[in-house]
Amino acid sequence: MTTNLTLTRVHHVLVPVTDIEASVRWYETVLRASRIERFDHHDESGALFAVILQLPGGGPMLQLRLDPSMATEVAGYSPVTYGVADRTALDGWVAHLDDNRVARSPIRTARIGAAVDFASPEGLVIRLYTDPVGGIDGVSFSEGSGDR
Repeated sequence: MTTNLTLTRVHHVLVPVTDIEASVRWYETVLRASRIERFDHHDESGALFAVILQLPGGGPMLQLRLDPSMATEVAGYSPVTYGVADRTALDGWVAHLDDNRVARSPIRTARIGAAVDFASPEGLVIRLYTDPVGGIDGVSFSEGSGDR
């Protein structure tokens, strides 16, 4: 009988893309991710079909996987939200997005912080959300407050 059913972390997030190299450049520029080339995935014929990127701050790795039909299917969906330390950090990210001409939403008040959304080249919605001051345990939550 297994007794240790602890999850240690999110290992990686799989992101379907239509063009691996263009997506790598975008994630490196916009999210400041670093490619870990030794983890590149190749099929039997040697064709590259996925890469692994490490996000700054030690967050989960991203696997960009060539899957044009799935990338089209998930356009407009927001599967993951990334935390940033506070409003000052969020303002820094917004300036970075603006400097790189990435279309984004305005900063808005969300349910337990401030948030901004933008989209990957395939249209996957990426949200940056401020971490709650003092951690999640001290957060008061009201169902009708902020956005979804």
